[in-house]
Amino acid sequence: MIELPQIAAIGLVAFVAWIVWSTLKARETANAAMRRACELRRLYFLDDTVSLESVRPVRDDEGRVRLRWCYRFQYSDTGHNRRDGSIALVGHRVVGLDVAAPDNALVPLP
Repeated sequence: MIELPQIAAIGLVAFVAWIVWSTLKARETANAAMRRACELRRLYFLDDTVSLESVRPVRDDEGRVRLRWCYRFQYSDTGHNRRDGSIALVGHRVVGLDVAAPDNALVPLP
């Protein structure tokens, strides 16, 4: 017979596995989105990866609680400089992108 401590341990392991999977999936989504965005804008996506800046719960358009993932990355417009940018995801949907042009701010995506 399974007792309460064993059920709690199984639940904890499942929760940790979900967090790890969700983190990897969000990072994969952010990397793919940045590669596409840089290709479209003829920019160089430096280091070919994003780094996690923050995670927090928010409500999506339907009112459900989702995690908002904010990532930082570096890109170059000339190949000889480094510029900072950011990308935001709610769940695994890109909701904002900042490629830090002089008059550019965080731009919501459709």
